Amino acid sequence: MTSTPPGGTIEIAGKTVSRLGFGTMRLTGPGTWGDPDDRTQALTVLRHAVHTHGITHIDTADAYGPHTAEHLIKDALHPYPDDLLIATKVGLARPAPNVWEPHGHPVYLRSCVEASLRRLGVEQLKLCYLHRIDSEVPITDQLGTLAALRDEGKIGHIGISKVTTESFELARKEVPVAVVQNVLNVNDRYDPVMERCRDEEIPYVPYRPLDAGAAAPGGNVTTPLTWLLARGPHIAPIPGTSNPQHLNDIVQAVDGGGWT
Repeated sequence: MTSTPPGGTIEIAGKTVSRLGFGTMRLTGPGTWGDPDDRTQALTVLRHAVHTHGITHIDTADAYGPHTAEHLIKDALHPYPDDLLIATKVGLARPAPNVWEPHGHPVYLRSCVEASLRRLGVEQLKLCYLHRIDSEVPITDQLGTLAALRDEGKIGHIGISKVTTESFELARKEVPVAVVQNVLNVNDRYDPVMERCRDEEIPYVPYRPLDAGAAAPGGNVTTPLTWLLARGPHIAPIPGTSNPQHLNDIVQAVDGGGWT
């Protein structure tokens, strides 16, 4: 394991974790559907991320597979190291490959949290995001359900994902927002929510930091990742890969950069 966490450290959901996290969406099959072609390699990548490279922030969702990524995390890493933060997300239904449908009904959200607890083998989801705000359900009902689950001890902290400035402000009126996850990369360079998070000292987790490879032509992952980390100390990108060598390249891109 590396002596210094990749990218330095950041506090997210009450834990000090590596600023470079690891996203698990790419560990599933085509269309983010079903098992990966090489399950053994997917388990190896997860173990290398944590045990070899010192990444202590793993990002997942019940929608990845669906359920596949959460199962892989448990099989690869349970019992979990004390310093590991596993963040999951609820609120997206998956009726078919490449199909994502917001589903924010309170009964559904509660059932998703209960199922993620079982799949991950934990008594509490330390960080649970509302994966998408469902426009058909009042936001008070969606975040109120997660707040009730937090009060019951089943969720530690609540995050929000893919939000506008307006929905960010609405969410903050309902619950303490622990972290925001939005798209940000060298191709999608501007997100006003990132600036609001900086102002409010809320961690900001860019998903798709390499823009599915489009932000790293020729395999150069250093520039897009160092560009993100330079946006501010509240930035904690979560690149993903199913390839151990690609994971090594990602970690080397930020190792020794002096990011704090």
